[in-house]
Amino acid sequence: MCLIVFAWRPSHQQPLVLAANRDEFYARPTLPLAAWEDAPRVYAGRDLEAGGTWLGINADGRFAALTNIRDPGQPLGRRSRGELVAHFLTGSMPIEEYLLEVEGRTGEYGGFNFLVGNRQTLHFISATDPTPRQLSEGIYGVSNAGLDTPWPKLVKAKKALSAQLQDPQPAQLFDFLADPDPAPEAELPDTGLGLVTETLLSSVFIASPAYGTRASTVLIVNADGRRQITERSFGPYGGRLGEVEVNL
Repeated sequence: MCLIVFAWRPSHQQPLVLAANRDEFYARPTLPLAAWEDAPRVYAGRDLEAGGTWLGINADGRFAALTNIRDPGQPLGRRSRGELVAHFLTGSMPIEEYLLEVEGRTGEYGGFNFLVGNRQTLHFISATDPTPRQLSEGIYGVSNAGLDTPWPKLVKAKKALSAQLQDPQPAQLFDFLADPDPAPEAELPDTGLGLVTETLLSSVFIASPAYGTRASTVLIVNADGRRQITERSFGPYGGRLGEVEVNL
């Protein structure tokens, strides 16, 4: 998952409104959003290469998502980052306890940003800042750097989310997640990948022959516990593959 923007409003009738894109190589085998056969109370897509996931919810109101940190010089992790989400969703450990456990072994993974919560609270931890942080009410975003790092795609997506919060609807949230326009060259971050790749990765929605946005996900959580999660999946060049909606 390479872009997540979300409004956390614990006092609101819709405490969490989230829109996210997962970017990955098209060749990496993946299952779309569904109840997991080996953990039927979990609803998420699944990475078939390592068994984890990038974003999901469960029937008990737990939620988790992650992005990687873009740093070509970082060492490869011994473990898959997707297991951080999967272990939280399949387990019952309290959030604070789980994040303290994650804090103690961030070095086992490649760089990551990890968002985790339930109906009452939302927390954030990063491999580059491994002290767990409880988030206060606000509009946030994370891509492949730290929380709210103002990369052009993140600034654009946060602004688009803010404009939809009076009456958030999946169709309108998906609209801005599909924005293919790259950032101007002068605004590109320099993460060591070169101008061509930085330009490709600077759009909200990425499309190319080998790598791009594999899934767009919208999650709306209501104060009464009702949740709607919708995922659209894509193939090479951004070709639409399907859509799944789950209501809990």
